[in-house]
Amino acid sequence: MGYPSKLLAPGEVIKFQTRPHWRALFAPGIIFLATVIGLVVLLSWIASTLPGWEWLRWLFIVGGLVIVILWALLPFLRWITTDYVFTDRRIIVRSGIISRRGKDIPLSKVNNVSFEVPPMGRVLNYGALLIQSAGENDGLTVKDVPDVEQMQRSIYEYIEADERRRRGNE
Repeated sequence: MGYPSKLLAPGEVIKFQTRPHWRALFAPGIIFLATVIGLVVLLSWIASTLPGWEWLRWLFIVGGLVIVILWALLPFLRWITTDYVFTDRRIIVRSGIISRRGKDIPLSKVNNVSFEVPPMGRVLNYGALLIQSAGENDGLTVKDVPDVEQMQRSIYEYIEADERRRRGNE
């Protein structure tokens, strides 16, 4: 599902939108699979070697559910509810499962856009965008951006197009 157009200013156009890089789901996926496999093995072992210990089965099931919810489901929900939206006028970051947090920076206030790519980011093609603004706030750090170097170049193109639009040249 895309960013709602009703939240955009009149005439504002979404240039690009994405979620954090898929690698954020790698560890939760491994934890989910390991928990499910571990539970199946433990429950099979308990059923075959410890008859009459049904309470132990329920204890492992509850423990497995807690692990799956805290370390697999919640990270997935955080990933799916995080949006990075780049329009022709601003940069928008929205996140949050129950309560939402958001930060917008108008392109006209952006002073500098830099990026950081960790070693694994070079392999998987992701990084962090560091956006400095002219306002009183600290700017914006957008983490786990796919293809971060291309995104940095695109933002500078959006900034130039926004300046032309505001000057009336476009």
